[in-house]
Amino acid sequence: MDFVIQDRVFKSKVGFVFYFALIAIAIFGLIVFFGVSPAKDKDIYPILIAFGLPVLFIASFLNTKYTITSDNLLKIKSGFIINKQVPISTISKIKPTGSWLSAPALSFDRLEIFYDQFDSVVISPKDKDEFIALLKTINPGIVTL
Repeated sequence: MDFVIQDRVFKSKVGFVFYFALIAIAIFGLIVFFGVSPAKDKDIYPILIAFGLPVLFIASFLNTKYTITSDNLLKIKSGFIINKQVPISTISKIKPTGSWLSAPALSFDRLEIFYDQFDSVVISPKDKDEFIALLKTINPGIVTL
């Protein structure tokens, strides 16, 4: 069933662990930055780590979102690295998960979305119920566990 909607953006839920990790990485970056003198040490890698890790985390924090498009696609965006598109018609199942595996999700209150034959992605939309309901409006064959 083709169901036309306007693009709907769902921000990622942000969990306590992510905030803790962000603060820890920022402190680590400051320690590395101030602990290494560029004049004495010609190695640029500690400085790149000191600024690179917080930049990646902040980019993820500001830009992790899930968009259900009018083209019936689920677009998953996180930071500079993850930019994935899943046709909603290929989604077969959605189940809650608390997986700690790396994923485009800022909380451990997550959903695992199964699509195609063997693929899955883990995300953490703020409003899971509305997110699932909209997906099921477009693809009523989605099984939720």
